Amino acid sequence: MQHDGGTQARGEWRSRVGFVLAAAGSAIGLGNIWRFPGETAENGGAAFLVVYLAAVLLVGLPVMVAELSIGRRTRRNPVGAFLVLKERTPWWLLGGLGVVTGVAILSFYSVVAGWTLRYLFKAISGGLTGVDTAEQATAHFNDAVANGPMNTVMHGLFMIMTVLIVFGGVKKGIELASRIMMPLLLVLLVGLVLFSVSLPGAEAGLKFYLQPDWSQLTPKVIIAAVGQAFFSLSLGMGAMITYGSYLARKENLVSSGVLVAVMDTGIAVLAGLVIFPALAAAGANLETLPKGAGLIFTVLPTIFSSMPMEPWGGIIFGTLFFLLLSVAALTSTISLLEVGVAWAVDELHMSRHKAAILLGLAAFILGIPSALATGGWQVFTQAHWLGMDFMTAMSTVFGTYSLTIGALLICIFVGWVWGVKPALAELRDGCSSEGIMRLWSILVRFVCPLAIAVILAQSMGLLDRLAGLFPG
Repeated sequence: MQHDGGTQARGEWRSRVGFVLAAAGSAIGLGNIWRFPGETAENGGAAFLVVYLAAVLLVGLPVMVAELSIGRRTRRNPVGAFLVLKERTPWWLLGGLGVVTGVAILSFYSVVAGWTLRYLFKAISGGLTGVDTAEQATAHFNDAVANGPMNTVMHGLFMIMTVLIVFGGVKKGIELASRIMMPLLLVLLVGLVLFSVSLPGAEAGLKFYLQPDWSQLTPKVIIAAVGQAFFSLSLGMGAMITYGSYLARKENLVSSGVLVAVMDTGIAVLAGLVIFPALAAAGANLETLPKGAGLIFTVLPTIFSSMPMEPWGGIIFGTLFFLLLSVAALTSTISLLEVGVAWAVDELHMSRHKAAILLGLAAFILGIPSALATGGWQVFTQAHWLGMDFMTAMSTVFGTYSLTIGALLICIFVGWVWGVKPALAELRDGCSSEGIMRLWSILVRFVCPLAIAVILAQSMGLLDRLAGLFPG
């Protein structure tokens, strides 16, 4: 254990609350607020929601606890953690994959976060009122993202905010920012829920979202729900290993992980309570909603002009909603950068300030092609990147494949290489329930790897090809 690194040099959470808020902020991001409602709409509403909640408990949470146990046991970044636990083996490459994945995701995630900032400014100025049809909203969005230079500027602005927070360190940067932003995010979301469910016609949205139609439950829906649960928890790239490495020995890793999962899941569920009632009130077809950016930028703006107290109702709702998105994005970009910064501090003995600036600059430069990919720059928009534009290719390779492979290998490592016995020894510092320990052992060794392997196969299209071999 000569590689310990020292908590004084690395930093440590001031309190359990600080860790939970920061880790939940890492998990809570744009995926909770726009991917989750889109997936829910596409996969039958409430039935999807029920499976998603079960998948968080049985798949997402055990993997998160596994990452936290690695981090606190070693007090190291993802690369150093595997070097400590399995010296002179290639397992450190798994940590390296996490560092690369974090910086790569940060590069394009910051571009999309920049879009939310632009729409926040548009909402404040009233620029989104009067957008009554999907065609108008789509044209509005296409014009906005086609401005490559402006995309780059907003991407740079978001990166600067991220670097400044990480610059401050664990207690005075990440934890302090999380203590401010997470309550703000929750207040904004609850306020929007109360506003949305009070709209005339909102009942249809609540019924679609909260009243399960079990006939909608198919293998495809189950796989989609498990995938959403997995991707929503910031797993597979070492963020929870890094955040866990700043945890004090006295903390209960299991209950802390549960609190993080509850907060992350709660935010996603609340986002659905904002979006579905509001869309139903505006007369939208809830079963044919676009996913992701399409839902947020081309559907929601059409309901702003139908809000009460026109135009002020739409201006207030739009401003609060895009402020919410921007805060959620920032809590995620912080952890994406911190993974790489922790590696540079631990392994390269670099100062935190220098590491934050250099890695932030690297992510900014790497993100420029993504910022230009929607801006008419043909070298980045033509189908030369795995048959996709540059941003979509980056999202597919790093945001889907790398995360899934990383989480699968972490399960294999904890369950079969490092072994559940030393992992359980780490978890027992603060958790005395042997029943929970046995359940976690079974889940992390058998259930989680199988579920993640299915997610990977689905994302690669292998399940569809297999189904095609057995028609009917």
